[in-house]
Amino acid sequence: MRTGSEPATARSALRARFWLSLWGLVWAVFGTAAFALTGRPGWAAACGVLWLVATVDLAVVLRHLRQGPHYQPGRSIPPYRPPKV
Repeated sequence: MRTGSEPATARSALRARFWLSLWGLVWAVFGTAAFALTGRPGWAAACGVLWLVATVDLAVVLRHLRQGPHYQPGRSIPPYRPPKV
């Protein structure tokens, strides 16, 4: 049942975001090193920017995971109640 409050009460799959950020971070580091060693500075810079984005995303996800069940829903955490209008 749609309550109309989904954007305000949506929860993210933080564990999935954690692993995807980590995967992106590994590939960005690898790409930066590989392109820098092969003499392609433009591609190395692009991978460096992706490295920065993946690092920031990973930091945000880890912060939310450490904040507890409000940001890390589990089976024992009930869904948010819709706001009273």
